[in-house]
Amino acid sequence: MVSAREVSPIELTEWTLRRIEETNDTLHAYLTVVANQAMESARAAETAVMRGDDLGPLHGLPFPIKDLVPTAGIRTTFGSAVYANNVPDKDDIVVQRIKSAGAVIIGKTNTPEFGHLGYTSNKLGEDCRNPWDTARQSGGSSGGAAASVAAGITPLAQGGDGGGSIRIPCSLCGLYGIKGTEGRVPRSGGVGDAAWHPYNLAQSGPLSRNVRDSALLMSVLTGPGEDAAPGTLEGPPPDYVGALVRGVQGLRIGWTPDMGGNAVDPDVAEMTARAASSFKGLGASVEEFEFEIDPEEMWFSFRNYFDLKALVGYGNLLDTSPDLLTDVVREGMEHARTLTAVDHHETMAFIAKTRDYFQRLFERYDMILSPTLATTAFKVADGPPHEIGGRVMDSDRAYWTWSPFTYSVNITGHPAATVPCGFDRNGMPVGLHLIGRFMDEETVLAASAAFEVASPWADKHPPGF
Repeated sequence: MVSAREVSPIELTEWTLRRIEETNDTLHAYLTVVANQAMESARAAETAVMRGDDLGPLHGLPFPIKDLVPTAGIRTTFGSAVYANNVPDKDDIVVQRIKSAGAVIIGKTNTPEFGHLGYTSNKLGEDCRNPWDTARQSGGSSGGAAASVAAGITPLAQGGDGGGSIRIPCSLCGLYGIKGTEGRVPRSGGVGDAAWHPYNLAQSGPLSRNVRDSALLMSVLTGPGEDAAPGTLEGPPPDYVGALVRGVQGLRIGWTPDMGGNAVDPDVAEMTARAASSFKGLGASVEEFEFEIDPEEMWFSFRNYFDLKALVGYGNLLDTSPDLLTDVVREGMEHARTLTAVDHHETMAFIAKTRDYFQRLFERYDMILSPTLATTAFKVADGPPHEIGGRVMDSDRAYWTWSPFTYSVNITGHPAATVPCGFDRNGMPVGLHLIGRFMDEETVLAASAAFEVASPWADKHPPGF
């Protein structure tokens, strides 16, 4: 519509800024809004349209950046009170690519401190809320991004996924989101050059209302570059948009309802099992299998890995600014300081074992399905659920027990997506988790698109938004 001059970048940007102003006191989706800068960019975008310039795929589109990603001249807090006034002088490589595609940067979306929670709570302000029920969490760590898209403020948003941080909020907010293969989207710098150390498994990626929009943004974000961190995949990326028409005919799909015995809410179990079975009608074979990784081992790996990641990336703050840190980050780094070389070895050995297991799974299957999460969105006032599927949860693991399925894919490096597949008895969205072979985003996108055609979701909007 922009390229056809049916809608103006200026009008789009003015409308988007107005929607943020109308909703942010309720949703808390944005930590920073740059209205003047956005309008300046929108005017330049409109001039380019009127001149007849060649336009990028995001030209004139108001676009938010997650506040874990550095933006030149725009406050970047990393979700931390320590960096409340931090203004970088250089854009992250992801931001450079989004700008080069013509997008109008409108601000920074809310995120937990350093992305170390599956829901968006920090010391910078109120928790981010879910548009489907503003008493509930939007998820994290791309919680503000998900709230923005679910509320219809923006059609797309950039997020990041280091343990589920795109898939978790997309599942809770009824959106589509995909994490590419490890190294598919390049990284540049961050706090303490965190992007360059081996504990960082985060990938930038899209959150959107439909599969095609995510495929479009993947085409913008992916591929090697001069400023890319080590580990970036070489060679041209796949044709993500072209893959959407492939379908699932003949695919061998493995289905695990609980990944080794994790507790799952009954509504989530029913919805995801039905969604997994629906792929049979689309031409695939679907087989339930026994997942062989022990949830206890996965939990200890998760805790050690993320605490070590925090200590390596931001450990100096434990000495210089402990009172400004959130409890989860401070206590995590304190725990990491108690870990021994043996603990570190066991954590890395478990990661290697999990990677080997997934490699063997993909000798049997073309794609693996599971629930994205064990529950739907919980209330902000209540915190993570104390009981799931009739099983009492360990309070020491509250930030893990409701989201045990996504982390495994980060440590193996596989691509994975979440698709909306229904609503629970409270009207909250449920997500189905699609995991693909290493470097095979095309199959994940094709399966996502086929499911979307069979069970559309983009026409469903939160009440009041």
